[in-house]
Amino acid sequence: MADGGSVPAFLGVSRSLSGRAWRQRPAEAGLIRAHMQTLSLDEPMARALAARGIGADQGADFLNPTLKALFPDPSSFMDMDAAAVAIIDGLQAGSAIHVFADYDVDGASSAALLVRWFRAMGADLPIYVPDRVTEGYGPSARAFDTLKASGADLVITVDCGAAANEAVAHASAIGLKVVVIDHHMMREHPPVCAAVVNPNRPGCNSGQGNLAAAGVVFVLLAALNREARGRGLFADRKEPDIRQWLDLAAMGAICDVTGLTGFNRALTSLGLKVMSDWSNPGLRALLASAGVEPGPAKSNHAGFILGPRINAGGRIGKSDLGARLLSTDDPEEAHALAQELDALNVARREVERQVTEQATRLVEASGAHKDGSAVVVIAAEDWHPGVVGIVAGRLRERWRKPVVVIGVDAVNGIGKGSGRSQPGMNLGRAVQAAWETGVLVAGGGHAMAAGLTVRTGDIDRLRDFLIDQMSGEQAAAEAMDVVEIDALIDARAATRALFEDFERLAPFGPANPEPLFALEHVAAREGVVMNGGHVRCRLVVADGAAVKAIAWRCADMPSGKALLSGQGGLSVVGRLKADDWNGRRGVQFEIEDVADPCMA
Repeated sequence: MADGGSVPAFLGVSRSLSGRAWRQRPAEAGLIRAHMQTLSLDEPMARALAARGIGADQGADFLNPTLKALFPDPSSFMDMDAAAVAIIDGLQAGSAIHVFADYDVDGASSAALLVRWFRAMGADLPIYVPDRVTEGYGPSARAFDTLKASGADLVITVDCGAAANEAVAHASAIGLKVVVIDHHMMREHPPVCAAVVNPNRPGCNSGQGNLAAAGVVFVLLAALNREARGRGLFADRKEPDIRQWLDLAAMGAICDVTGLTGFNRALTSLGLKVMSDWSNPGLRALLASAGVEPGPAKSNHAGFILGPRINAGGRIGKSDLGARLLSTDDPEEAHALAQELDALNVARREVERQVTEQATRLVEASGAHKDGSAVVVIAAEDWHPGVVGIVAGRLRERWRKPVVVIGVDAVNGIGKGSGRSQPGMNLGRAVQAAWETGVLVAGGGHAMAAGLTVRTGDIDRLRDFLIDQMSGEQAAAEAMDVVEIDALIDARAATRALFEDFERLAPFGPANPEPLFALEHVAAREGVVMNGGHVRCRLVVADGAAVKAIAWRCADMPSGKALLSGQGGLSVVGRLKADDWNGRRGVQFEIEDVADPCMA
């Protein structure tokens, strides 16, 4: 990542209207030439590959990822073989096996992968998903008691469990065998159980730490096939072809915002191709509920159409709806579940809007967003715990600093919160430290996101603790908070052909950002405010060339006001998006940032 002292400001923008500097995404000249020669690429595409750290010998696999080239040996994951043995042992013994899943898309996708593999093996796999409000995240003694009472012998936890040492110890005490499949950051000492498979487990040398839980489960399915094959279980039964379920692995990878490089990129890229058939009844029904016609699947389908609706069940409705939707083969059941999730998503958006407005007013009244502190921590009674993470993300995006939003239950004296962070500031580590020192009742997460439970009397103490923990990372993170641009283009070059050329880099996500293009000397014309505070306009240059544009959630911010003013002489940065409305094959410019060179 560029910093202000080493790379000149792009287009002279050292401070945009959002407060960020612009830089050209750095790329090694020798690597650019190597990609041009070995892959016969033009300079802009070769530069884009080099700027994303793709080595000279990695370009072909990056542009055309395959499972054959990139699938890891399942045995490279610590405890993967033990997990496969425990599960196949249980299957052969006729044990009652259940899956315990997190309530988000990654958890639902992980559970559905296992349900579908078990179904192909002629076995049922009941799903248990905890209620976000009454039970909270992850396994608990109460949940294991419920599973034991229902007759379970073996429980497979997916997308959770790696930090649930006490709950897993309780499961062992009551005679439940547990296999943990997770990907979250975890302590050095894992739960004591049959197996703990987690590429982020200390000592695991798989090199697959960017996988979502669904990706880890997909590798587990390969290990289960291998173990079952070795025991002769496919002598009179067809071996499950796990490739048919790559769409579920892609859902987890995209919606959990994982780094789309290496094997994880192959899972996601090939998973989107499988998704494009829309053969999963649940995904097809959910797409229909959103009013979208089936067609080639893109990351946008998973991240912005399907994912929020699946998550709505866990956020404000029934926590198991998503897992049931993704695992059913009954079109009628899929339709009913999709309709329920779509309705919940409408309700979720309204709750989110209200909490976002309230939280914004509270923070701006306190001045916490501009007081120089490393973290914003905001709390209020009756904020729904199912939306606080989304709200934290919105506010982080607005103020460019880590934000923790806590919904307080005054009756029980407990607050449940979620936080989103900035690159370079490890919120998950700080929350883990807060839990280890007794500031929190529970907490954990990733560098960029964390969840927590706190006593209401400790919220101020938590705020001070997080500020203290993360202040040392603040200056470097602010230096990293730049807009990195792939190329300067003319308005006439913003074409469908350019869009499709750079689409070869898709799917996009962390570690493979969507290409950003800059336009200079433009005037924003015909600006209008849309529902949600979005701004739509046309970007026009002196010779009359123009491109349609949209900027999200910015009408009340400096960038939005500049676009609405009709001002000329602006520089803008954004992404090219397909515009296929009414059969046209054009492009739209999705604005990321705006600068007035006279002020930059």
